[in-house]
Amino acid sequence: MPDTATRHLYLARHGEAAPDGGGLTAAGRRQAALLGRRLADRPLSAVHHGPLPRAAQTARLVAEQLGDVAVSVCEEAGDYVPYLPGRDELPADSAEFLLRFLAGASAEERSRGPELARRAVERFTGPVPGGEERHELLVTHAFLIGWLVRHALDAPPWRWLGLNAANAALTVLRFAPGRPPSVVLLNDQSHLPEELRWTGFPVDHRW
Repeated sequence: MPDTATRHLYLARHGEAAPDGGGLTAAGRRQAALLGRRLADRPLSAVHHGPLPRAAQTARLVAEQLGDVAVSVCEEAGDYVPYLPGRDELPADSAEFLLRFLAGASAEERSRGPELARRAVERFTGPVPGGEERHELLVTHAFLIGWLVRHALDAPPWRWLGLNAANAALTVLRFAPGRPPSVVLLNDQSHLPEELRWTGFPVDHRW
């Protein structure tokens, strides 16, 4: 069997986005810079980001704090619905709520999302070939973070629903050879001051 090494996958939702769907707000830019400072002492070898402006701008601002780290855009890190469950997969007491939440998904999201999610799992999870550990950052969106956490925990496919992520919050997954994946951090915001925490999160879920 070829040698493999541990992958450390850092997941961050983009900073707070402007209402017009463009780049980041002033708060979002601060969040991104502070996330970069949080990661400055980590041995990151790559920063990947989705194609939307809010993810691309967040990745650039983070990378400014990291030194010489390659930054690249990838379709798999985009904003899409990773999986659309059937009613029979969902808990009876929450099925109506969850299906109503997903009802707005476009035809393109329904057809493209699952394939992009499959490719994201293939590209960004599991131990890495060779003998060197890899640390990489994925600047993405809440749905994909929920999907990858669900995958790491081997939860049912529908269970990405309900796993939210705040803007510029940090989640870390660890994929070590011969061990089950582990969630090292989840939605951590300790690098942000109080006034910059919990943006992008449902108001009734904030702490």
